[in-house]
Amino acid sequence: MLRRRRFKQSSTLEYRLEEEAICLRKQAEGMPQSIRRDELLRKASQIDVAARVNKWVTSPGLRAPT
Repeated sequence: MLRRRRFKQSSTLEYRLEEEAICLRKQAEGMPQSIRRDELLRKASQIDVAARVNKWVTSPGLRAPT
């Protein structure tokens, strides 16, 4: 049976998502209008949504469905 390798994250998910979104926006900043630039900006937007959803899911006020 294969064992999973465990990896302890050194930073929070929110921080990693924020850093990735910033990095993608910086990459897109210097590019001319193109499909690649639009993809980078779309990916940054998706990461922002993921961060908001994660924040909502992990909030203490969230109740489990009954």
